Amino acid sequence: MLNRRQFGLSVAGTAAALGVGPMVGRAIAADKLKVGFVYVGPVSDHGYSYQHDLGRKHVAEHFGDRVETTYVENVAEGPDTERVINQLAAGGCGLIFTTSFGFMNPTLKVAQRFPKVKFEHATGYKRAANVATYSGRFYEGRTVCGLIAGKLTKSNIIGYIGSFPIPEVVSGINAFTLALRSVNPQAQVRVVWVNSWYDPGKEAAAAKALIDQGADILSQHTDSPAPIQEAEARGIYAFGQSSDMSRFGPKAHLTSIVDDWTPYYIQRVQAVLDGTWKSEDYWGGLATGTVILPPFNPSIPEDVRALATKAVEDIKSGALHPFTGPIKDQSGKVVVAEGKTATDPEILSMAYYVEGVQGTLPK
Repeated sequence: MLNRRQFGLSVAGTAAALGVGPMVGRAIAADKLKVGFVYVGPVSDHGYSYQHDLGRKHVAEHFGDRVETTYVENVAEGPDTERVINQLAAGGCGLIFTTSFGFMNPTLKVAQRFPKVKFEHATGYKRAANVATYSGRFYEGRTVCGLIAGKLTKSNIIGYIGSFPIPEVVSGINAFTLALRSVNPQAQVRVVWVNSWYDPGKEAAAAKALIDQGADILSQHTDSPAPIQEAEARGIYAFGQSSDMSRFGPKAHLTSIVDDWTPYYIQRVQAVLDGTWKSEDYWGGLATGTVILPPFNPSIPEDVRALATKAVEDIKSGALHPFTGPIKDQSGKVVVAEGKTATDPEILSMAYYVEGVQGTLPK
């Protein structure tokens, strides 16, 4: 396992995890593709970085000795990012996945220096000849969670723990709230921003504050299971993030929005091996299996389970779009007209709260 301080001294990847010894000091076959991954959190976060690393492990298993994988975890979104990506490229990686929004500009800068290296940036929107982008339609899963929350809440107060107020997170809050209020117009969403993707202490404190304010269900767009654990301790419900977090709160956990990156990673590595890789944008959701909802908590009433299951199928088929108008923002202004649906560019630039979200969106 690598951290940033160790990275300059040695490079270790899945080799250690698979029990085949470190890469340092041995020759790598000329035809072996070296694939690097950069994570914003630890692989033990049980959320976002954990899921990306599962995808990396599956790549190693799928391709065997045709591929060598390596990763760097706990890379802060800041000056250190460019250095880490640059070292992976200079170290022989032919394909590099950078997995957090704040890695976007550093990825582009390094890509200019290494035009023969292929780069893939998760959740961003800037591309180049050797830089592709990919993400998940997480908001689709949050629509399903909102429907469940609207049916189960008793207090009509839902707590939502947000990381950073970027469109990816804001669109999730809005999709959740629209679905929530479609079945329970009295329900409200209260958001606490922790300004971190992974900080169990801050996430736990936010969860406690929201529960103290009357929230009887929590949702989160942060990566640790701390909110699930707080919900379990306080006897309320919660939704997990990025991975199936049911083991951290079996009674509290209603479902999670699981990110399954494995099929995409295998496809893109294969494209590099085949010489068919090209820069493109991928945005997968429930229909592609990029976003998955694990089994619902057995305590959810059958009619609510049926409602949620139908929503999943309707989103997959295209019969339901989470952002179908009329949609109003907090001020009452119509932002999506009746009979219209928000376009992808509109979702990717969402910078407002819909009706039903309390508080002011940070700038």
